Amino acid sequence: MKKVCLLILIWGMALGISCSKAMRDTPAGPATASEDTGDRKYSDRWGPPQRIATLADQTITESSGLVASPRNPGLFWTHNDSGAGPILYALDRTGKSAGVWQVAGAAAKDWEDIAAGPGPDRGTSYLYVGDIGDNSLARLQVAVYRVPEPAITPTDAESTAAAPRILEGAVAIELKYPDGSHNAEALMVHPKTGDLYIVTKERRRPAGVYKLPAAYLVQPGVQTLTRVTELKMPSVVEGMVTGGDISPDGKHLILCDYFGAYELTLANGEFDAIWKETPLIVDLGAREIGESICYSLDGRSLFATSENLPTPLIEANAK
Repeated sequence: MKKVCLLILIWGMALGISCSKAMRDTPAGPATASEDTGDRKYSDRWGPPQRIATLADQTITESSGLVASPRNPGLFWTHNDSGAGPILYALDRTGKSAGVWQVAGAAAKDWEDIAAGPGPDRGTSYLYVGDIGDNSLARLQVAVYRVPEPAITPTDAESTAAAPRILEGAVAIELKYPDGSHNAEALMVHPKTGDLYIVTKERRRPAGVYKLPAAYLVQPGVQTLTRVTELKMPSVVEGMVTGGDISPDGKHLILCDYFGAYELTLANGEFDAIWKETPLIVDLGAREIGESICYSLDGRSLFATSENLPTPLIEANAK
C-alpha cells in the first residue's frame, strides 16, 4: 500500500498535517466521553487496546476487512485488498490460520470489506464481501458477494492461498449509487434486519451513508442504493472511512479510518437514527493504514488489523 501512504502524505500536506502528526492526534490511551475538545469526543466504553497476535499467514499482505465468524465462534474472516483474487482467510485470535477459501464465480476488482449477517435462508449465516473500491471513480456499478458461511474443520487449516478450499454458492448483488460513482471501503449488514449499508471514502469532506434494504438483496438485476445521510467524522483525515461493523445487538456501530476508530450508539428508535448520533473516538493504539474493524460475537470486544506486514491483530475490551 505504498500508494496509500503517498496519498496520505499528499492529503496531509494539503491539510497542513503529516502522517506523524496524524498518529500523534490518535488518542494514546483510553479517554472518557466527558472529554471534549471541539468536535472530538472520546468514548469511555472501551479499555486500552492490546496487540494480541500477529497473523501467521504471510500471504495476508493487506488485510482490508475483518469479521467475527457467527458459524465458527472464536474465528475470524479477512481478505486482501485489490489484486489478490477472490480469496477468504480464516484465522483464530492467536493469528493462526484456520483455512483459506476461494469464492467460486466471484471477481475481485477491489475487495474492501467483509460482513456477516442473515440472508434468504433463515438459520443460515452468510458472508458478504464488498467489491466496492473505486479509487478512480470509474465504476458504473459495484458488487457485494453473498455466500453461505462454511463450517470450518481442523483439516481446513492445511489449505493455502495456492491450494485453497472452494466455496460454492456465491451470489453477486450488483449495486449502483443514485448520485454517481463513489469510492468505498466500509460494508455493514444489520444482524437483525439484514439491511446492507455502505459508507463511502471521501477526501476532505463528509462520508456518504448508503443503504439497500434486505428485501432488495434477493431481487435480480442492478439495485440502486438509497442515500441515507452524510457523516462527519472527528478525524484528522475527514471522510476517509476504511471499515465498519454493526454490533450483534444492533445498538452500536463502529467505523475506522487509517489511524483510529469511531463508535455511534443508538439512543432510541429505528436503527437509521444512529447516524444522527455523535461519533465517539475509540483508541486503537499505534495502528497505521488500518482498514478493518469488527465486533466480537457478544459485542464485548473490538478487533482490528492493519495493512502493514507483519499484520497485527488488535483487541479492545468493553469496560
